[in-house]
Amino acid sequence: MKSLFEEMGGTYRQVGDYFIPNLVLPDDGEYQIGKYGRMRRTYLKEHRKILYNNYVLEGTLFKHLAEIDQACNERMEIIVSAMSEQEGVTEALKAADQMEWVRRKNSIRNRAEEIVLTELVYA
Repeated sequence: MKSLFEEMGGTYRQVGDYFIPNLVLPDDGEYQIGKYGRMRRTYLKEHRKILYNNYVLEGTLFKHLAEIDQACNERMEIIVSAMSEQEGVTEALKAADQMEWVRRKNSIRNRAEEIVLTELVYA
């Protein structure tokens, strides 16, 4: 009598007294995972365990993390440039008062990061 795994074309190998299925994860290549990808992985591991396990079992975790990281970086650029333009943080301000420019730019970057984390990483 064949098991369901064997009926679907699966094979086993014998290790000692045990038969272990020959399972291989698909090799999707190398992915560059940055800050936001690592934050997403931590979030999934701690708060969305079932979703994390599904990504791992399907072999799509690193692809998902790379996509999230890329989307976050692109969204950060868009939000920071839009907020800088809207609040008047320009090169003229940088030339006139560097410390004020740095304060405003850091404030914009922090607010943009909060938006990105809420929309993409912790969703």
